[in-house]
Amino acid sequence: MTELQGTVNAEFEPVRDAMEGQLRSGAEVGLSLAVDVDGQQVADLWGGHRDATRTQPWQADTITNVWSVTKTVTSLAALMLVDAGELDAYAPVARYWPEFAANGKQHVEVRHLMSHTSGVSGLDSPARLEDLYDVGAAAARMASQSPWWEPGSASGYHVLN
Repeated sequence: MTELQGTVNAEFEPVRDAMEGQLRSGAEVGLSLAVDVDGQQVADLWGGHRDATRTQPWQADTITNVWSVTKTVTSLAALMLVDAGELDAYAPVARYWPEFAANGKQHVEVRHLMSHTSGVSGLDSPARLEDLYDVGAAAARMASQSPWWEPGSASGYHVLN
């Protein structure tokens, strides 16, 4: 095992301990975490390996896919806007994105998007990676399609939105 590297403030030592436990148990091959609180870095930790065969140590600058962490950050930002009175979770998405109301989505509420219950959990036809990187085209495609179920009546993981 490659030892955990980096720095951590005293009050975040339990975070370091938990990360070391994950490496020691084999639950994680490699990992990293950076935490800022009020603009101050309180933890910058990394360790383990970048590969399953454990031949390449994890470095301070190892790049990793964060998968759906963006959903957590987006939800937090949305909830902060709700708290500030700038976003209404019960408002139709079309209040903020008029084009989204097309094809039966006029009653989809912001909360439906945030809770994976909008009925628009994917795309009707396959997309290539470059299609998704074209933000305008991807948004237009999502706005133009019909929901797959009545919004709010079922749940489906919103992989792309």
